[in-house]
Amino acid sequence: MLTVPQSEHAATSVADSFISDLTTFASTHKASRWRGTFGDFLENILPANPHCFTRSSHQYMYDMLCWYQKEKRGTPSPDGESTKLPVPKDLFVDELYGIDSALDRVVEYFKGASAGSDVGRRLLLLLGPPSGGKSSLVILLKRALEEYSHTEEGALYALQGSPLHESPLNLIPTSMRAQFRETYSVDIVGEMSPHSQARLDDEFNGDFMNFPVERVFLSEASRVGIGTYAPHDPTTADIADLVGSVDLSKVAEVGDEGDPRAWSWSGAVYAASRGMLEMIEILKVKREFLYLLLTLTQEKNVKVSRFPLIHLDETIVAHTNLAEFNKFLQEKENEALLDRMVIIKVPYTLCYPDEARIYKKLVSHAPAFRDVHLDPHVLKLASVFAILTRLDKPEREGLDLSKKLRLFAGEDAEGFSLADVPKLHAECPDEGLSGVSPRFVINAISNAITRSDAESLTSMEMLLALKDSIESDARMDSAQKKLWVDFLVIARKDFYNRWVKEDVHRALFASFEDEAQQLLEKYLDEVEAALDNRTLTDPITGEDRDADERFLRSVEDKIKISDSGKESFRQEVVRKAMVAFKAGEKFTLDSHSRLHEAIEQYLFEERRDVLRLVTSAARPDDDAEQKISAVQDRLVQEYGYDQHSAKEALNYVTTLLSQE
Repeated sequence: MLTVPQSEHAATSVADSFISDLTTFASTHKASRWRGTFGDFLENILPANPHCFTRSSHQYMYDMLCWYQKEKRGTPSPDGESTKLPVPKDLFVDELYGIDSALDRVVEYFKGASAGSDVGRRLLLLLGPPSGGKSSLVILLKRALEEYSHTEEGALYALQGSPLHESPLNLIPTSMRAQFRETYSVDIVGEMSPHSQARLDDEFNGDFMNFPVERVFLSEASRVGIGTYAPHDPTTADIADLVGSVDLSKVAEVGDEGDPRAWSWSGAVYAASRGMLEMIEILKVKREFLYLLLTLTQEKNVKVSRFPLIHLDETIVAHTNLAEFNKFLQEKENEALLDRMVIIKVPYTLCYPDEARIYKKLVSHAPAFRDVHLDPHVLKLASVFAILTRLDKPEREGLDLSKKLRLFAGEDAEGFSLADVPKLHAECPDEGLSGVSPRFVINAISNAITRSDAESLTSMEMLLALKDSIESDARMDSAQKKLWVDFLVIARKDFYNRWVKEDVHRALFASFEDEAQQLLEKYLDEVEAALDNRTLTDPITGEDRDADERFLRSVEDKIKISDSGKESFRQEVVRKAMVAFKAGEKFTLDSHSRLHEAIEQYLFEERRDVLRLVTSAARPDDDAEQKISAVQDRLVQEYGYDQHSAKEALNYVTTLLSQE
């Protein structure tokens, strides 16, 4: 009998799950394709939900954001209700990390525009450094729009054959729109395009009730409701790329250049009608392009030769980099244009765990990393370096870059609390708009992997790869290179040294977690006795004694709690312990990050001599060799190392201990 290996069973299960999900996706997205006359549309489609068919592009996009949260991220409770309130930002949170403030402002823009505020008459401009997430944000919007248009909530209907995919309701004469509003309680905003007007007159003799209508699905590839414009050479760019031009091949057929059928309706603004137009590097285009786009945003129409105003309803989302924006600001005549834009800064993230998530996503998609093992701190350490390059030097006394970085990551720092973070952000509003990009870091790591024959990359090798990339970068001057290399040193000394020592320490002492928890409970007992001025009973002698102040201070010294600050620190610890107790939870090391760090350091100091002895023996005896091997195996099995990186970590810690 053939036995299938466990790994093959797992692979088969994953494949079956994917096929099942794919089948479900196909069935749920098999939207009905409807065609009929305008009369059929009024009778069979419109009455079900008139509001859905009179939505502006901004309303449609905001509804899409709300739908995405409801369908993709709402967690049903046992009674069938969602346990999570709608958060339209959820479209972005699985792909874009650490830029919540910018995402909130984007959602606010669509919410305000959807409600009919004046913000809907402003062009949305995303401003930020390269590789900061601007393009990814727009791509997410476009893909979600495509998916939403296949749902019943997002159903769109258009005049068949219209290059503008215009609403069928544009057929209703102006004189009858008041009656339409009384009948369906919604307003019609929009006029027929010259193209559809010509068809109505020539093909249907003005009988708009027989004009064909069809359901359409937004698609960037098919140029339906989603358009994209990227300027190449601004000096040769032709505005026809946006609004079209006379099609000479059709002039011969219709005999008149002024006939709408002789016009090429292939411009990007027509493709984006009813949906969204993405303008890439918008500030590189000629000023006439900008005036056309801003007029389109504000007035909902464009003017081209030979035709009256053409009504278009679409959301324009543009993005550009800081260099182009600063150049644009220097020209005084651009001030009026800036007033007609909503500018949202999209900076790099300043939270190193979020930056590490970006790297993890990029690494998971890169073939070069597929068969390479990264030690557990490679991406975190690279992200620490990246954030250091983006931070402004603190001016507050006692605050350095390392502390600032920890605070922005939600960690405690000596002398400061998380309550200081909003103030620090307010003091440096442009922080994150410069510095190293995620692409720079990933390229450096890729180069290190390409040059190495080993299928493993350690944190130290990654730092050397970054150093090499910095020194060989022709764009940087010597001062900037020196500064960034100094940041690599800070990342190693203030972060990696602590992380790797903790890993080795825990791996050496298998009972670390139990010991640490026991030490935590002892600390709590001693603190409560000290604060209450009561005695404790010695478990060995049975005699009453005062709180062990020496022990308390030896723990607190590890995280530099001053003698004057010990009371407030102890009261904070007891408060958190009481909160956990009242909630029926156990107070653990994870309940207080700074105390966690203090106890780890305390245990580490207690075991330092043993660790040095085991890891530094030049010719270890059998017992020491077994201990070393056990530590390596534990690093591999429980802490995310492989044999190569575990050995390097042990060697590195040995070096650190010999220097102390």
